[in-house]
Amino acid sequence: MLKHQGSKTIETERLIIRQFQFTDDNDMLANWINDPDIQSMISEPVYATQQEVTSLLEQYISSYERPDYYRWAIIEKKSGICMGQIAIFLVNDKNHFCEIEYALGKQFHRQGYCSEAVKAILDFCFNEVNFHKVQVCHKDGNIASQGGVIRKCNFTYEGTLRDFFFMEGKYVDRLYYSMLKDEYVPCDY
Repeated sequence: MLKHQGSKTIETERLIIRQFQFTDDNDMLANWINDPDIQSMISEPVYATQQEVTSLLEQYISSYERPDYYRWAIIEKKSGICMGQIAIFLVNDKNHFCEIEYALGKQFHRQGYCSEAVKAILDFCFNEVNFHKVQVCHKDGNIASQGGVIRKCNFTYEGTLRDFFFMEGKYVDRLYYSMLKDEYVPCDY
């Protein structure tokens, strides 16, 4: 049985993973949410104005009332900058699984931040919420996610959904990976 607890704050060596706040709006615009490359990798629209971001934040913040809603801002401890976001979605209470999605501003890539955040969320998923399975996916061509985050976090490749997305006039595959609770090995962030 799942023990939902909502988007509680999680701290790692270099990160604070916490609920979004309205004051994150400028960092979101500066770092990822208006970047078409980043947003397309998670199949989200580009938010280009302060008003659009404020409206999105209203949705996030009002959803925090639900114990099965999981969406966090990824904050770099040393600077206090909101670098990106991470979420648990497709929560399946009956079968005890979920999926993780994440996005990080380009200037924060290749520094291990995303892997650190995913490892913290995996720990939360398995040890606190009691999920049996956590899955993650990426679009074909997203080498940073596949070769970096997914490999570093020890997910197992499950398969490819061919021509899953139609983007910019062409079809793109979606590659799936997962981890079962008994495969999870706690690690330092």
